[in-house]
Amino acid sequence: MSRADLIVGVQWGDEGKGKIVDMLSNKYDFVCRSAGGHNAGHTVVVDGKKYALHLLPSGILNKNVVNIIGNGVVVNPSVLIEELSNFSELEGRFFISGRAHLNLNHHALIDQANEKMKGKNAIGTTGKGIGPSYADKVNRSGHRVIELLDPKKLCDDLFSNFEKNKHIFEYLNITIPEKSDVLNELEGYKKILAPFITDTTKMIWQALDDNKNVLLEGAQGTLLDIDHGTYPFVTSSNTVCAGACVGVGINPKDVGNVIGILKAYSTRVGYGPFVSEDFGVDGDTMCEVGKEYGTTTGRRRRCGWFDAVSVKYSARLNGIDEFALMKLDVLDKFNKVKICVAYELENGEKTEHFPINLDEKVKPVYIELDGWDSVVGIKKYEDLPKNAKIYIEKIEQLTGFRVKFISTSPDREDTIIR
Repeated sequence: MSRADLIVGVQWGDEGKGKIVDMLSNKYDFVCRSAGGHNAGHTVVVDGKKYALHLLPSGILNKNVVNIIGNGVVVNPSVLIEELSNFSELEGRFFISGRAHLNLNHHALIDQANEKMKGKNAIGTTGKGIGPSYADKVNRSGHRVIELLDPKKLCDDLFSNFEKNKHIFEYLNITIPEKSDVLNELEGYKKILAPFITDTTKMIWQALDDNKNVLLEGAQGTLLDIDHGTYPFVTSSNTVCAGACVGVGINPKDVGNVIGILKAYSTRVGYGPFVSEDFGVDGDTMCEVGKEYGTTTGRRRRCGWFDAVSVKYSARLNGIDEFALMKLDVLDKFNKVKICVAYELENGEKTEHFPINLDEKVKPVYIELDGWDSVVGIKKYEDLPKNAKIYIEKIEQLTGFRVKFISTSPDREDTIIR
């Protein structure tokens, strides 16, 4: 029996997981998405053409790979159908877990209304309804993808819930839609998605038993994990390695190699603490050169220097075997580059450990290294500028893990494998 390899983001998401999954997918028979919803976005560039994926696994660009949306994902049928329209010949190579939960229109309306009511205390969600979808799931009032196969019953159940929660909708100023419109919508979803709905856990078990190569693709990043991230400024699912097991239905012994994806600098979307954020020209440069705008929302990402404290924490949480360092080229032309090696707490104490309560009063402790000219398009480690190699090796020293993959441009081919 084979084991499933896993790719996980070790920062605040947007690390570049899509490129690595796409690049490695030709070595795998199955690529499985395990968590999140269409608030996540993977951008993959192939031969200069950009693909923005929100629900589909990044292996969808490889026609020899079976792609699975696992039970841990919350699925917006409308968004999924729109994404599927960009691809042909999907029969036999794309499946959705019937156990995955539905993310429907009313979830987004609730999400947006809740954020608006919080005012200055808003978390900064994407407003896509991900949190309310997971809340319904945990509250045992959600609906699963398998229910799309009986649209009438699902519609009746939805409106029964709407009626029970009428006061909440009124309070949030949300108009409940016409039942006939919802039924037509659900029937349309069934017509397109029914052929893809199945027991994907059984499929993955069989694949592993048959010694097939399976790759699990995470969404978002470790520091957005509902339990281990910078709560409450987190997502609504477990984004760590262990969450991937739950999200596709395998056990920890089924996990093989774990690749941690990280940027050569740091970014985060929305609100919440970000110790190494740079508020000056350097942060603006990273944003513009790195095109740091959300795949899903278009929001500008906050940018800052590499944070070795949080990365070391994330690596231990996930049981990382090796790193893939993305977007090294974004740091080209900087005279100096910084790495955050410790945190200075409010009382003046310095720590190299990631605290439970990370707040805006924590300050970064930096080391500074010399910059380099350009790494764009370089495909061999020995061809990198000396200072770029020093930077990579310093990251390895500080985190305790080897950098195996190094991305030197957005294109699939511009990747060093050591």
